Amino acid sequence: MFWRSVVVKLWFTILFLVCFVLFILTVLLLEFFQNYHILEAERHLLQTADKISDVVDRYEDDEELMLSTTALVKDSASRAVIVRGSEDLLVPENDSSSLPELSYSWFERDEELSAVLEEGADVKKVANLTSGENGIMVVGTPLNHNSGAVFVYQSLDTIEETSEQTTKIIFLGAGIAIVLTTIFAFFLSTRITAPLIKMREGALELAKGEFNTKIPIRTHDEIGELAMAFNRMGRELKFHINALNQEKEQLSGILSSMADGVITFNRQGDVLISNPPAQHYLEAYEFERYSVSSQSGRPALPEPLEELFNSVIHDEKESMVEMTLQGRSWVIIMTPLYDREQVRGAVAVLRDMTEERRLNKLRKDFIANVSHELRTPISMLQGYSEAIVDDIAESKEDKNELAQIIHDESLRIGRLVNELLDLARMEAGHIQLSTEPVEIQSFMNKIIRKFSGIANEKEVDLELRIDSGFDLLHFDPDRIEQVFTNLIDNAIRHSNQGSAVKVIIEKGQKEWVASVKDSGFGIKEEDLPFVFERFYKADKSRKRENKNYKKGTGLGLAIAKNIVEAHEGSISVHSKLQEGTTFTFKIPFASTEK
Repeated sequence: MFWRSVVVKLWFTILFLVCFVLFILTVLLLEFFQNYHILEAERHLLQTADKISDVVDRYEDDEELMLSTTALVKDSASRAVIVRGSEDLLVPENDSSSLPELSYSWFERDEELSAVLEEGADVKKVANLTSGENGIMVVGTPLNHNSGAVFVYQSLDTIEETSEQTTKIIFLGAGIAIVLTTIFAFFLSTRITAPLIKMREGALELAKGEFNTKIPIRTHDEIGELAMAFNRMGRELKFHINALNQEKEQLSGILSSMADGVITFNRQGDVLISNPPAQHYLEAYEFERYSVSSQSGRPALPEPLEELFNSVIHDEKESMVEMTLQGRSWVIIMTPLYDREQVRGAVAVLRDMTEERRLNKLRKDFIANVSHELRTPISMLQGYSEAIVDDIAESKEDKNELAQIIHDESLRIGRLVNELLDLARMEAGHIQLSTEPVEIQSFMNKIIRKFSGIANEKEVDLELRIDSGFDLLHFDPDRIEQVFTNLIDNAIRHSNQGSAVKVIIEKGQKEWVASVKDSGFGIKEEDLPFVFERFYKADKSRKRENKNYKKGTGLGLAIAKNIVEAHEGSISVHSKLQEGTTFTFKIPFASTEK
């Protein structure tokens, strides 16, 4: 983590560049100063040799004065040798004991130095003495008028000591430069990276959804402009995120309020989005897939949808299918969704066509149903009244029997008309509810006792189950009793001998749920959408053998539906032939407590 820091990278980069430049400069300076010291030493020795040569020319006759003057002219660190012949070798006094005394033969053996004696040329040379002794630098210059030469030499240790002092000064300067560069590089790096660290912290805050985060602008250079751009980016992100959230909420509201079902799939066929109508379709498929008595298992994608989805993904074009599920007609249109050029999924629109067909059927059947329901009692009234008028009934008992029939049929017509009027008022919203707190256990026991005789007569087991936790519920007891009466009466009438009718009261999160289940004949799938319509009769194709049952008008379920909806509830039915029927209605707690 330390080596990944920008501060460290900048610090080491600047330090490396400075150290590299200092290294090259130090090498060049050391080479330069070493050559410079050698040249300076040679020049100094040559000047000394020239001066000694002038002294020898001036004091040639006074040898003692010449040697003493020579000793004063030369440097104490050097030694001079005056050669005036093969045997005449003069050596002034010297304070340096580290320099050896050189003989004439040593100068004569050296080719370069002997050239001074023979040719009279100036010579500069670095010579190595015998092993174990340091090298020396020798300078020779010829005498002006006499044959001979002056040789001045000194030890190389003096030159090396000067070079070492120069090297120390150079290394000290390089060390100071490196320390100053390190401090400057660290300071510069922190000045550059401090705003970057702030930006990194701001970016992490943005990733968490804190779009109000702002980076302080301390400079007006490129970093300051970057901070300004970062703050502008945060504002733009906040604006666009808010816009996306608003569009998402708007889309969610549109989907929830749509009458058509909408389901969105990804490319693997998983459901991503579905609205309430689509959920109703999926729930109906689950009921169709599993039996009434054993609903279990994991929800699966309906086969028609799966086949349509595979076709749309493979062919990459819109497809449509029409199907019937639980008596409701659905038209499904599926369209592929594209991610640029590739198909990323599909969207299906499910339209429930049952209502349109129901309205068409109602329009055609209403007059026929009313005519059919009124024709029989009117015909009986007409026939029996004519029998009385024509004195066909001779005895008083026969006339009373005919009059009773006329009375019953008139009551039937009156009941039909009253139910039609009640239904019309309910559908117009004029129903008046008298809600009050009702103790549900005693209320349901009274209803069960009312049907116990009919259930025992038909050998049907009538069961009641109420979840614990119920105490008082608020509803219109007369209207809800009418609903239970209709549902339980239908369940008993359409059950086989030895079967059971179950009345279940359950408590939901925001509503109480009542179910009436039977295991009787069931309702045909094509009739399920119309069971709550006027004049629908589940037993219209069967004859009643028990004369105690009064003929129904076919309006009971329609009235029950309007009563439940007046309580702001809902009622539904699921059924399978020869397996049974389940009527369920739900009433919210809040609506009944108003």
